[in-house]
Amino acid sequence: MSDHPPFDNNGHQPFDPDDPPRDLDPPRSDRDYPPSLLNQRIVAVLEVLICSDYPTQIALGGTLYAFGFRPFAARDALSVSYVVAISLADTVLLVGLILLFLVVHGERPRDVFIGPRSVAGEAAYGLPLILAAIGIAIAVLLPIRSAAPYLHTVEPNPMQSLLRSPRDAWLFAVVVVVAGGVREELQRAFLLHRFEQYLGGGRVGVLLTSVAFGAAHWVVQGVDAAIATGVLGAFWGVVYLRRRSAVAPIVSHSGFDLIQIVQFLMVR
Repeated sequence: MSDHPPFDNNGHQPFDPDDPPRDLDPPRSDRDYPPSLLNQRIVAVLEVLICSDYPTQIALGGTLYAFGFRPFAARDALSVSYVVAISLADTVLLVGLILLFLVVHGERPRDVFIGPRSVAGEAAYGLPLILAAIGIAIAVLLPIRSAAPYLHTVEPNPMQSLLRSPRDAWLFAVVVVVAGGVREELQRAFLLHRFEQYLGGGRVGVLLTSVAFGAAHWVVQGVDAAIATGVLGAFWGVVYLRRRSAVAPIVSHSGFDLIQIVQFLMVR
């Protein structure tokens, strides 16, 4: 028998510290409450801005400058060592940030970058897209240079100055595949993934990322090249959204850039 009566004189059950009420829920932590859509969108915007390539390249450029590396060598020609260093370092930093953001959100990088299709099949699918990318570039550049030649603001292409020897050509080939094909298409896939989730959908993502992609080439390669680059970015973005894999865009982008190197070598 209990020493306490089941009810007191007011009809209430007395409190027994050895037998607390069992119908009370335990206190909930912040983890029990999912973040609001507004918070998710704010985080997505921050991730998109961080992975836009501008913050990482500015940070790396400042670091290299502090250690004595300069982007231009003699006679205002781009320095091969500088371009190789900042391109490969930016690839490591940017891809690392993308992987970090995915893992923190509990997402599998394979699902975002490869999807359900086989890698070999997607690589084979990307091979003819190299020719498609070349055709798009020609279809954009020829009318611009015919109807609006004043948009050809950079002559010659400063990237040609990097190809001063066979060694430079091989180094630049590695750069365009790793930093161009691989990094930029993984970056594009991640950004479009975030746009689809929180920022207005894939079409909005293709439009905005393509404008930013073209703008990044404006100063170095000229207005006409920036327009063509933006259109190519939209093309590779659409391929990613349709295939749900970045493999085909990586193959197409890498092949397109390598053919450009061959073209530069032929006109030297």
